[in-house]
Amino acid sequence: MTIVDAPTDVPRLSRSAVLTVAEVIEETADARSLVFDIPADRRADFDYRPGQFLTLRVPSDRTGSVARCYSLASSPFTDDLLKVTVKRTCDGYASNWLCDRVNAGDAIEVLPPAGVFTPNGFDDDLLLFAAGSGITPVMSILKSALSEGTSSVFLVYANRDENSVIFKQELQELAAANTDRLRVVHWLESVQGLPTPAQLASMAAPFADHRVFMCGPKPFMDAVHDATARAGFARQRVHAEVFTSLSGDPFAEIELPAVDETSEDGATVSVNLDGDAHEFSWPRSATLVDVLLSKGINVPFSCREGECGSCAATLVDGEVTMDNCSVLDDDDIAEGIILACQARPRSDTLSIEF
Repeated sequence: MTIVDAPTDVPRLSRSAVLTVAEVIEETADARSLVFDIPADRRADFDYRPGQFLTLRVPSDRTGSVARCYSLASSPFTDDLLKVTVKRTCDGYASNWLCDRVNAGDAIEVLPPAGVFTPNGFDDDLLLFAAGSGITPVMSILKSALSEGTSSVFLVYANRDENSVIFKQELQELAAANTDRLRVVHWLESVQGLPTPAQLASMAAPFADHRVFMCGPKPFMDAVHDATARAGFARQRVHAEVFTSLSGDPFAEIELPAVDETSEDGATVSVNLDGDAHEFSWPRSATLVDVLLSKGINVPFSCREGECGSCAATLVDGEVTMDNCSVLDDDDIAEGIILACQARPRSDTLSIEF
């Protein structure tokens, strides 16, 4: 067998870092949190927003490794270290490996924070829905809102039973310290059965002016979507976290693309990214992520396959085509949300905001 090495003269990008596990916290019988220490020279790369996630590389005897996304339960405003929480699933190789094998002092390869399940600010009152391990990003948003804003927060947290409640003590302490701003309602399947859309709508109705964030299993999320629609919430004020299994290897070194901007077939695009404006020619054969990477612009992305939503942006003006956008629903697309790793220009001029 002949092994062909990759060309050494092709520019490449490797974004991952090897992080040390500073602490392992047993949250419940089937969930544990991993707290990461960040090397001084990578701290800027691991700045994050409430509700984002980390992608962990988990060793595998079968495939070499698997990549899995786990939400950050820590808050950038109240916690010095980054913390993700992993709940064991019956047939989940990665979750079982992380729950059984990882100890303080171990090292794990991790990609920088990503994801768009995050508030733009903390002026709005919040209605939060979580089920099971879906509490993880919601907890990050909740703690950040209490720290940085003055708004009220109402959390509905569904679990199988009392022993399944992740962060139970921390939620009790936060509620006791913020009696005028935070209310937590626990929904236990062992006592109340599964929540129905009608029941959730009744709970949500008094908070129709709040901004909604939800995370949990798909049936729960479907019920909450139904409930908020029944209760009259505006679609643009309802935000849902969606995870899919990554089919590729986001840890692979990225071969920086050579993009020919001299093509007469190119479109003109204006991109606003982290407050900086960029204007350039966008060849119709290249994705927006590839063009930005070729220019050395630090664009948010993770899988580059349209499966994680990390590169989501808003199409302010113009039209694009996308190969894979299944992570977006019809309402997202109607509101102009695009995936930069899949988007290619259709119109001659475009304006895009991250």
